[in-house]
Order: sequence, then structure tokens, then C-alpha cells
Amino acid sequence: MKKKENENVSKLKIIPLGGLEQIGMNITAFEYEDSIIVVDCGLSFPDDDMLGIDLVIPDVTYLKENMDKVKGFMITHGHEDHIGALPYVLREINVPIYATKLTMGIIENKLKEHNLTGTTKRKVVKFGQSINLGKFRIEFIKTNHSIVDAAALAIYSPAGIVVHTGDFKVDYTPVFGDAIDLQRFAEIGKKGVLALMCDSTNAERPGFTQSEKTVGKTFDTLFTEHSDTRIIIATFASNVDRVRQIINSAYKFGRKVVVEGRSMVNIIETATSLGYLEIPDKTLIDIEQLKNYPDEKTVIITTGSQGESMAALSRMAGNIHKKISIGPGDTVIFSSNPIPGNEKAVTNVINELLIKGADVIFQDVHVSGHACQEEIKLIYTLVHPKYAIPVHGEYKHLRAQARIANELGIAKENIFILSSGDVLELDSHEAKVTDRVPVGAILVDGLGVGDVGNIVLRDRQHLAEDGILIVVLALDGYSDQLVSGPDIVSRGFVYVRESDELMEEARQVVDEAVHGCLDRGTSDWGKIKGSIKDSLSDFVWKKTKRRPMILPIIMEV
Repeated sequence: MKKKENENVSKLKIIPLGGLEQIGMNITAFEYEDSIIVVDCGLSFPDDDMLGIDLVIPDVTYLKENMDKVKGFMITHGHEDHIGALPYVLREINVPIYATKLTMGIIENKLKEHNLTGTTKRKVVKFGQSINLGKFRIEFIKTNHSIVDAAALAIYSPAGIVVHTGDFKVDYTPVFGDAIDLQRFAEIGKKGVLALMCDSTNAERPGFTQSEKTVGKTFDTLFTEHSDTRIIIATFASNVDRVRQIINSAYKFGRKVVVEGRSMVNIIETATSLGYLEIPDKTLIDIEQLKNYPDEKTVIITTGSQGESMAALSRMAGNIHKKISIGPGDTVIFSSNPIPGNEKAVTNVINELLIKGADVIFQDVHVSGHACQEEIKLIYTLVHPKYAIPVHGEYKHLRAQARIANELGIAKENIFILSSGDVLELDSHEAKVTDRVPVGAILVDGLGVGDVGNIVLRDRQHLAEDGILIVVLALDGYSDQLVSGPDIVSRGFVYVRESDELMEEARQVVDEAVHGCLDRGTSDWGKIKGSIKDSLSDFVWKKTKRRPMILPIIMEV
């Protein structure tokens, strides 16, 4: 495009609303004049200090404020960190969803659970197909990942083309379907690409990621070596290709297969009904039928490879699974790597299984779904972007990819490591961060979305660390005389029966504080409560060096 023609072209805005500086909660808005499209809408799982929180979803205030511009959600693949927040966000931003067949099948399961199928428009997109939305055209390109039907997106705007890889690897011998469409990446690269947003998860790892097919050979070897034990394999529910290979090995060795864990059962049903998974006849059996077969003729595929406390494998390891208990005749295979932060939980489950006498295998039974350095270089070389915007990863992963882009000849000033909330404005002449929009984490606890914030979390932390002392007393409504109490109830502070002396002294301290107020003629309950808190807090700190939460309750009689 000549400069004169280009002068009237507005800039494209790329606004990550989540997913940078962390693994999870991926969501990015692309804005051009009066059109916004959103790529992915994922959740993340709570940090250790988010006590009682079930999930974390992105703050989409910016999309709500610009609701009239938002045209739709483009979903790259069916993992929770890319689709998990949809049921919550769609309630506020009800726009159509565009995704490939299996991805849509998994999304529909979620929408059913949340009663949103009737109100949500959905369109299944084929690879190579384009969607026109406002000022954008979005093309879905075939890639490989640890879930079938993953897509990269070529986003065409008047300001130029942005290629978003989604989560990907280059697998020349996938278990199901075609290899990544490298030819299409090259063709788009020839047209001239403004920016590449590339998966950074494995950007620190040299070499290539191995093909998913290599895991199938490992399973065959393990099945041969453990022909006289029952085999229990824990993997990610969404890895349909991994499940397919386990089932194929089981069939080859004459074993029956039980699938255990709700998310695993749901995804296998969806994948089978959509034609992504073929299960040989009479291979799959119900858990109730396990007892009809000798142990060495069965395989159990289960969830819980990340040590999640309520997943099937953790329940088996902890002896609280209703149907399956694990013992010395079992071989347990972890076909996954711990996600950063889950290492301790996984180690605990492995230790529990070893104590029960099971044989546990957790080496070399997994390949990653993400591109290592050589594959990232390949995509950069094919696409040949002007600007590099590393995505999907913690800061160290984004930095590692920035280094690769720089080695490949992209100037440092054309590489942007963004933070969630940054507004990057770009066209063929320049790119710069011009603004910030509100972003953050909305906490989901049970049915409550966003009703637990920092203050509640701080209270939970406080309660978890030091417990609570509740002071109860009754005052006469007319004369403001103490009628009963003060009584002190302790929860999570000290065990009262073994701390009689401490609790009695504490009671006297409170008694003095209350009488001190009343003798001074103070009848303001706020002041009385403040005095109780101050004096009791000082006393407890001197005696125990702890600061429990103190909750005075005054009743009027």
C-alpha cells in the first residue's frame, strides 16, 4: 500500500485483557474503529493464597463499556484457559461464538450446564474458512496442539494482518487429522504480516517438541512390561489423542478400558459423537463391570494428573473413591507434566500411591502440546512479521521468545512484551503502547461471581493464620449496665480446654475494658467495641505473639 493511500487508515488496537504474565485466563480484544473482536475467553485457577476460591475469570469492563462495538468471540481451542470464562462473560456480553467443531462441542457442554444454549449464537468454522465481522476478516488455520481441532487465526484489518498462533506445536505425524498447515502460514507471510502473536509457553526449551505419536510407542512398551498388573493412567481430560492411544494400546493387549472422572467422560462422549475418537467395539466397559475381569485385563483412564484434590485419582489415592481402591497389584502412569504451581500436589499423590504399594511411573510418558524454540523460529520465518508480540506465558517465557525474535532479525523496538491492560496501537509505520484499560481478576466462589474481593480474601487469610476470638456481652437497654458476659469464644486460635488460664485472663481484660467505658459514661457501642478490640489485641499479642481476628458482639436486653 502506498503511503498516500495509507494516510486515511486508522490504527489497529490490540488489547490483552488477560493471559499475559501468567499461564491461563487468555483473552485479547482487537479493535479497529467501530469493530471489536475478542480472541479466547479463558479462566485461570486460584493461587494458593486465594482461600476458598474456585476459579478466576477476567475483568471485561472494557468490553462492557464498548458493548456496541463487540462483534464476537473467536476461540482457538477447547482448553479451560481459553474457554472457561465464557459462561460467566456471555451473561454480560452476549455476542456470537466462532470455533471449530470439537471446540464448539466442548463449549456447548459448558453452556448446557449454565442454561445458556438458548440465548447464545454459535457458528462452527472449518479450517480455511473466513468470518467477516465489522472491519475484520478472521481466517481459521489448522495447527496441532494437545487437543484436536486447535486453530491459529489470521486477523485481516485495514491496518494490516495479525497472525495469532493460539496454543500450538508443529506435529508432522499427528495421531488424528492433518499436520499443521505450514503452507498457509507461508502464503500469508508472503502477503506481508503486520504482527505475529506467538505462543511462548515452551520458548525457553531448545529443539523441537516431539510428536504425540511417540507417546503411543511408550504405552505399548509399558503395557508389555506390566502385563501382569492392572494399569491406571492419569492424563488431561481434554487430550483426546492421548486417550485414543491409550485405548488403542489396551485393545492391542486385550484389555478392557474404564474411563473415570466427569470431565474425562464428557469430553470423550463429545469427541466420539463428533467423529474425533473411534473406540473399538466392546473395549469400553462401565465401572460396575470391572469386577467381572481379572485386574491384568483392565485399564482405567482417569482425571487427576495434576493432583487436584477432588479428581478421581486423588480420591483413589486417599481411599475415598467409592468404586476403585489402589493396592500393590496396580501400575499407575502419570501421562502429563505438572503445570507450574501444581508440583507439590502431584508429589503428594505420588507418595500416597507409593505408600499403598502401587508401582508409579511418571517419566517419559508425556509430550508437550506447545512449540519449542525451533518451531517458534519456523513460524517467525514463514510469517516474517514486522512486529513481534509474544503471548501465552509468564514474563520469563515472553522474554525468551523476545530473544528468539531478536535473533531472527526483528529489531528490539519492534518487539512488544505487553502487560494485560496495555493498549498497543499499530499500523505499518509505527507501533506503540498508548493507553491502559481496566483489567483484573474476578473471583468465583461457588455461585458468587465477584462478590469475594481483596478485603474478604484478606479476612480469610487472617482467619487461616491466626483464628478468631468472638467476644459476646449483653447491656441493659435503659441503664447501660452489663447484664451478662463478657464471654469469649475461640475458633482456630487456641484449644480452649487446654488454655483455661489464658482465656480467663483475656476475659478479665475485656471485663476491665467494658467497665472502664461504662464508668466513663460511654454508651456508644462503636467506642466500646473499639476499646474491647484494642485491649484484647494488646493482651493476646503480649502473651502469644499472635493477632487473631477479634469480633465483639453486643446484645441489648
